[in-house]
Amino acid sequence: MSEKSEWASPAALGLAGFGLTTVLLNIHNAGLFAIPTITFCLGFFYGGAVQFTAGLIEGRRGDIFGLTAFTSYGAFWIALSLAIVLDALNILKITPVELGYTMLLWGLFTLYMTVGSFKVSRFAIPLVFITLTILFFLLAAGNFIVAATGSPIIIRIAGIEGIFCGLSALYASAAILINSQLGRTVLPL
Repeated sequence: MSEKSEWASPAALGLAGFGLTTVLLNIHNAGLFAIPTITFCLGFFYGGAVQFTAGLIEGRRGDIFGLTAFTSYGAFWIALSLAIVLDALNILKITPVELGYTMLLWGLFTLYMTVGSFKVSRFAIPLVFITLTILFFLLAAGNFIVAATGSPIIIRIAGIEGIFCGLSALYASAAILINSQLGRTVLPL
């Protein structure tokens, strides 16, 4: 019995972890449910730990883009989930201004990751990163507006855009998995 020397690509797994948790959080941001308890549990484990692990596997495989993307966004989900829990337990207080700056910086990070995404595929992966860049900038603006006026309207708009972003990641995950399993392109990337 021979042992494979190369790790399988974790991209489908990492994109699924990102996509599912992003859709759930943005259903909340769009105002469709109030307390995202299960969302942050999934965010910690599936969007966070699983995505972080996918990034480590990408690093083992020599993929600097996959390493950087999956470990960074996995760490983001772990940190966000932990912050929400600590806020809910009144251990610390998250402010809209702090969230605004956090989303702004993640938007800048995602903007340069978007450039690298065009090397990965021509359509699906860049779509994930373009929509995620827009999402972070909308969330930054939305949190700054909440801090100034109390109005969540931009957060609601971001939620709708974020659902699309998460669904685009789930599509990319499905395309990678299905194409790999069938040995041919069924869903274009």
